[in-house]
Amino acid sequence: MCFVSDNHYFASSPDGPLVTREITVNLNGNKTKVLTAGGIFSPEHIDQGTQVLLTHIESANPSGNFLDIGCGWGPIALALALQSPKATIYAIDVNERSLELTKMNAEKLSLTNIIVCKPEEVPINIQFDEIWSNPPIRVGKAVLHEILELWLNKLVSGGTARLVVQKNLGSDSLHKWLMETFSPTFESTRVDTSKTFRVLKVSKL
Repeated sequence: MCFVSDNHYFASSPDGPLVTREITVNLNGNKTKVLTAGGIFSPEHIDQGTQVLLTHIESANPSGNFLDIGCGWGPIALALALQSPKATIYAIDVNERSLELTKMNAEKLSLTNIIVCKPEEVPINIQFDEIWSNPPIRVGKAVLHEILELWLNKLVSGGTARLVVQKNLGSDSLHKWLMETFSPTFESTRVDTSKTFRVLKVSKL
């Protein structure tokens, strides 16, 4: 399974050499220096949707297996690793540059509980206690639904996924699809509306 497109940051190998630059971001209430580069999602800053999702980071469990779908340069995975140092966070992306930058940032912050890999490299039998994601909405509904069906079904009983989706990019229709597709095994609720984004919580019963 992969979520690739012919352009921009969905490409597995972005054009041009990797030229990193350091930016300062706020992770878990602390100013933190990280590395980014062109050819990935939101290289200049933490995008607004991810910022909204990260306001919920304190609700992460102290331990367990977590998954960040579409990690980019790593803001969600890094925040989870800082919040829950006893958890193991799998950070996945199809963009090789994103994976490289997430590895570099984990090392930069001395975080040893992040496993960075391509989706197909995740152990097939693993189950997750939590999924946190700003999912790649722009790949289109069919591919997005394929991604979510694959990974949501890897939640443990009692596990949760938190997804942030922009309202004008179909958050309400995605919420409806989640309820229709995963009921009655899962429960889907809207837990936050901030700026132009909604945070959806999907719980496996």
